[in-house]
Amino acid sequence: MEEIKVYFDQLIHRSTPERPVWNQEAILDNRPPHWSYIDGCMAMAALDMYEVTQEDKYFQFLDDFIDYYIAEDGTILGYEKETYNADSINEGKVLFALYAQTKKEKYRKAIELLYSQLLGQPRIKAGNFWHKLIYPHQVWLDGLYMIQPFYAAYELHFNDGKNIPDILQQFANVAALMKDEKTGLLYHGYDEAKTMFWADPATGLSPNFWTRSIGWYMMALVDTIELLQKDYAKVIQPLIQQLQDLTIHVLNFQEPQSKLFYQVTVAGNQEGNYLETSGSCAIAYTLMKGARLGVLPSADFERGADVLRGVMKEKLVVKDAEFVLKDICLVAGLGGGSGKGNYEKRDGSFAYYISEPRVNNDAKGIGPLVYAYSEFLRK
Repeated sequence: MEEIKVYFDQLIHRSTPERPVWNQEAILDNRPPHWSYIDGCMAMAALDMYEVTQEDKYFQFLDDFIDYYIAEDGTILGYEKETYNADSINEGKVLFALYAQTKKEKYRKAIELLYSQLLGQPRIKAGNFWHKLIYPHQVWLDGLYMIQPFYAAYELHFNDGKNIPDILQQFANVAALMKDEKTGLLYHGYDEAKTMFWADPATGLSPNFWTRSIGWYMMALVDTIELLQKDYAKVIQPLIQQLQDLTIHVLNFQEPQSKLFYQVTVAGNQEGNYLETSGSCAIAYTLMKGARLGVLPSADFERGADVLRGVMKEKLVVKDAEFVLKDICLVAGLGGGSGKGNYEKRDGSFAYYISEPRVNNDAKGIGPLVYAYSEFLRK
């Protein structure tokens, strides 16, 4: 497992806030530095590494990186509240630890700025946040990961838990609206209006199961459970039950030899499908963390460790004397712009999901890999 630490150290050594080597979307599009959920994945990985190793270099890297993006008045480089983009909240999760340790007021101000987005975030009638303003009436699994742990942390730190029921209800709504009774899995997206071209006209659901979106959601559950477990043990049982049920069903689709999971979860080795790194790492992390918290069976720790070992064996390779993490889906979504591969419509079809590019060394895979490794070290 030590290879993962070496790999992570190589990446942060080669990165600056202006040019992180792990943000493949920004690199490919030649975008200037901006607040990003992708960088947020690496920021949280650095925080995990600091907490588990107590090596100051990880906290220093995190502080230097986030400090670059936040002005003294709390404004955030490249952040646009008016887009009401769920992804924009993700990087804010590290601000609570940074503020607690550094006492930099600009971090506290940035927390309030991000929270103010949640106060105005549009919602579906059942109460869930829209994924983005440009995706009206839509809930994506990704968004629960981006927002809910931040929301829970804010409630615990600064709002006396007043909106904890809202958080619990948003998870309950996903289970009620987005679950497939046959497989026990959750569909990637839900359109309350049932008008999007990708949405089933009867259910509003997208047509497929995308493993990374399920991984995002599983991490959202286990991270929120961890935050609320101490003070809200009596009310989080539905979250625990949902995590337990989803975990059982996800494991039904594990590839038995490698222990990894396919890009399109239920499609197996159908031509074009592949064992995808980021979703597999997210599941590994969830299994080990859930076992550590006592909300999943203790045997799930070793199941998660097996997935992590599978990733190391199949996906973490050495090239030119440096580690490379491969087979990370660059991005996938529903509607909006065209895909980045050779399939034009982001229609949630099998053909769409397998068309999105596979890249190396992207934070959407590196982050969950390091989260899982940190859980392995906590055992």
